[in-house]
Amino acid sequence: MASQFNSNPADDEIPPPERPPSPPPHTTFATRGVHAPTFSAFRPRDVRFTSQQPMNHVAWSCDGKKLGAVGIDKIVRIWTPEKSAMEARSCATYSGGHTDDVDYIAWNPTHPELFCTSSQKDRRIVFWDGRQSRYIQQIPLKHSPAQLNYSPDGKSILYTTINRQMFVLTYGKEGEETKEQWHQADMGGKVLSASTATFNHVGDGIVLTHQSETYIRILDYPGLNVVQSTPAHVGGCVAAALDPRGRYLASGGRDSIVNMFDLSEWICVRTITACDNAINALSFSHDGEFLAIANAGNYIDICAVETGMPLHRVPAMGPSPTVCWHPSKHVIAYCGQTKIREGGPPPTAFVSLFGPGM
Repeated sequence: MASQFNSNPADDEIPPPERPPSPPPHTTFATRGVHAPTFSAFRPRDVRFTSQQPMNHVAWSCDGKKLGAVGIDKIVRIWTPEKSAMEARSCATYSGGHTDDVDYIAWNPTHPELFCTSSQKDRRIVFWDGRQSRYIQQIPLKHSPAQLNYSPDGKSILYTTINRQMFVLTYGKEGEETKEQWHQADMGGKVLSASTATFNHVGDGIVLTHQSETYIRILDYPGLNVVQSTPAHVGGCVAAALDPRGRYLASGGRDSIVNMFDLSEWICVRTITACDNAINALSFSHDGEFLAIANAGNYIDICAVETGMPLHRVPAMGPSPTVCWHPSKHVIAYCGQTKIREGGPPPTAFVSLFGPGM
């Protein structure tokens, strides 16, 4: 049973974000001629599913026309917000690729219909074409996959596992194969520990974080050699995101702090302390002006990149493990599950959009 609501039912009071000292005038929106959206005028649009399990992950297609969500069950759900309302029954569903709950979805950055999903329980990555109901390839794995990340050309995929290791898939022909498909890449015997792995915008470098390590590592690709190691978080680094303009790397940790690193000098140029909880995920807007921060609280923070100033705290139905900006609009998507309360209603899984109408 599922339905749509446009209000937030959370009983927990959401505290206002802590405001840092006023930033230098030359970094403000007014000085730079940037017109920020009036975030306070928007309300979350929530799709709810009565479920004992959460919705685990959401992601936009490269053209922003489709929003994919996974969790709850073995089904992949794809909405087209521009054509239909965000309702439970308006999504296209894809099944048959996984034998257990799906945890993660990633879209090919070069084709708006191609995406892949992973499941920790059935230990496989499945590849899909949105124009077909059946999956196009399955890859069984030795280790349970946790996160997926495509290279900019869509020809390689980094995946990390629940035991904090990174592996690589590559697309092409091997041996006497007549068509291209995905294969497990030979890493030359290298064992790389990582919680998250992200390609840079060129595709010749990788950013690695680890929830038990205090620093961020930068590797070359495909050599997989460490070229930079930067201190980041005392309690471990759990999230990272690259500015689309190529200027900053944002990192988040269990210490509730977000660091902004200058990519030309590899120094931390500002620290965002707006959040009150451990950071779960980070996402830059398409113009690089705004950073969305998902954390262990019932809200998403939106902050200004150039100043670190908190702009708006988005009320959420529960903590979200992920947040994702639309690739060309000031709209964020996030998901999760309401808190389980003794004697209260059954838990609810949700997918939410926040921003101007699509």
